[in-house]
Amino acid sequence: MLNIIVNGCFGRMGQELQEEINSREDLTLVAGIDRTTEDTAFPVYQSLAEVNEKADVVIDFSHESSVATLVDQCVQKQLPVVIATTGLSEETKQKLNEASRTIPLFYSANMSLGINVLIEALQKVTPALEEDFNIEIVEKHHNKKKDAPSGTALLLADSINNVSQTKKEYVFGREGKENENPLNEMGIHAVRGGTIPGEHTVIYAGNDEVLEFKHTALSRGIFANGALKAAEFIQKKRSRNVLNERITTIKR
Repeated sequence: MLNIIVNGCFGRMGQELQEEINSREDLTLVAGIDRTTEDTAFPVYQSLAEVNEKADVVIDFSHESSVATLVDQCVQKQLPVVIATTGLSEETKQKLNEASRTIPLFYSANMSLGINVLIEALQKVTPALEEDFNIEIVEKHHNKKKDAPSGTALLLADSINNVSQTKKEYVFGREGKENENPLNEMGIHAVRGGTIPGEHTVIYAGNDEVLEFKHTALSRGIFANGALKAAEFIQKKRSRNVLNERITTIKR
């Protein structure tokens, strides 16, 4: 049995995570953390510091502004933590690195299995194509998403740059009449509308041929499921630093 605390339990992903946990007999939601309160079958607190329930792991789907404090409190309580919140600042990412030397900590800008397999594919094809192909990324999300471009788009861009012989300069959208669009630029374009859970397309465009890699999230359930797999992973591994695993390497 895995006992879980959910930070941001009343947010969209927090509620999705509740459903996933409640559907499984081997998982228990022992406490939630949120700024608001609702009637629930589990106790809800304002911060992890107030939680006295025994837990095996904390899963965070909250807001960037609360992540640093949560991680500090996880270190104090020696609790493993899965950080699934996106849009983290460089300062917060550095704090994750420091905390990972003390507690098991898993972080990815995207928890879906498909995205992480996509990263593997991009890193295999990029070295063969980068000299002759422009590379562009288009990401689409719902109209409630605050950050742009998405953390996943930047994760994909970084994964490409990590294996590129000539590092790409990121161009966030394109405008103007004098653009030269050289091969050493990588355009990253954000679309916001409706209820799109998430769609990412990586385009390799050469002379007379185009290769596209596309991932579409049809529901938020894939992210909740991925976060639970991450929680199970660090609980079984009990490593003090799992940030060096490929899926958990800190990306933007």
